[in-house]
Amino acid sequence: MSVARSSRVASKIVYDKFHIVKQLNDGVDKVRRQEHKALLASGDERLKGTKYDWLRKADGFDRASWREFQILKATNLKTSRAWAMREQAQALWTYSSAGWAKRHFRQWYYGVTHSRLKPMIEKAQMLKRRLQNVLTYLKHRITNAVSEGLNSQIQWVKYTARGYRNFENFATAIYFHCGGLDLKPGH
Repeated sequence: MSVARSSRVASKIVYDKFHIVKQLNDGVDKVRRQEHKALLASGDERLKGTKYDWLRKADGFDRASWREFQILKATNLKTSRAWAMREQAQALWTYSSAGWAKRHFRQWYYGVTHSRLKPMIEKAQMLKRRLQNVLTYLKHRITNAVSEGLNSQIQWVKYTARGYRNFENFATAIYFHCGGLDLKPGH
């Protein structure tokens, strides 16, 4: 494959922001686990029971929980820094220009790679290797959320049936449950 053709093919690949955020969440969680282990050794239980607080979106909190999280986040924790890095990375999808998004990424990347938080540095390096395909989102503005949702429904059909004897029965069940048929009696 020629370099030009390879470049054209690569520019049509769009990395879904859901999966990128999932990778960044993994980095935040690794930092949290390492820090929690170190804090527990000194008797500090600040991070106990906070795993999902660091992984959820701001609108996923009620007021009281958000206030508690804000207090925890304001402390001098490595996990707080990793969380802030994840939040800053999400600004990539708000740009309409690939040039401005690249500028943002360079600044973000520099900060992360100088943070001394190894799990986040690894995620930043992974993103840098795939940056062209991440930025392709800005051109096409597509995600695979619909296909992920459909796949989730299909997995539910498969799970609730506890398996099928043959593919035709499985396909029929998928069409029945996911086909959007209006099965209400006519008026």
